[in-house]
Amino acid sequence: MNQKLIFVVDDNVMFADMLSDHLSRNPAYKVMTFDTGEACLKNLFHDPDLIILDYYLNDVYKDAANGLEILQAMKNQKYDPKVIMLSSQERYAVAAQTISKGARHYVIKDDDAFKNIDKILRDIF
Repeated sequence: MNQKLIFVVDDNVMFADMLSDHLSRNPAYKVMTFDTGEACLKNLFHDPDLIILDYYLNDVYKDAANGLEILQAMKNQKYDPKVIMLSSQERYAVAAQTISKGARHYVIKDDDAFKNIDKILRDIF
C-alpha cells in the first residue's frame, strides 16, 4: 500500500499531536508534524500529498509567519499542495480569504474538526 504523506502544521503542540495521532491510526496515512510554517517549508522536499495548515501559526512564536504567509511562500516556490486551512476563526471572510489564496478547504477547530477532516480526506484520496 502506498501511504499518503500528510503534514500537520500547528503551533498548538497538544492539538497537533492529537490530530497526528488520530490520522496515524489510518494505515493509509503517514503523518509529519511541524510547529512552525517555516519548518514545513524546509521539509517540502518530502513532497506531501496534503498539508493541514493552521491559520494562526504565530500565537506561540510571535515572529513566525501565519498560515496565509506560508501558503503564499509555497506558491512562490512553485509548490501547489493540497491544503486544508485549520482555524478557530468562524468568520466567513477568513474562510473565503484562505480559499482565494489557494487552500482547498477550510476547517474550524471545534468538536467536529477531526470528523470534518476525515470527510475531506475521503473525498481527496
